Amino acid sequence: MTRRCPFKYFKTSREIIRLAVMMYVRFPLSLRNVEDLLHERGIDVSHEAVRFWWHRFGPMFAAEIRKRRIEGMRSSQWRWHLDEMFVKINGERHYL
Repeated sequence: MTRRCPFKYFKTSREIIRLAVMMYVRFPLSLRNVEDLLHERGIDVSHEAVRFWWHRFGPMFAAEIRKRRIEGMRSSQWRWHLDEMFVKINGERHYL
């Protein structure tokens, strides 16, 4: 079974949509700042379009990032570990 393309009915390319959403999410920018930055690159998009894309595609991009991050941790055998620790036993602090 083939998955439907979520960008099928949009006139704007998927690269521009991804760039706009990632700029808004990754950096502390407002929607109008993202609109201005895209305009400087020659892309004429309104801030309302960026907001719509963020609501529609944001969860999908977040799931992709989480999936890549988890796969990266599994492949490198990455584990949490503690080097040093202080424990309080009967009111006394002990160093482990």
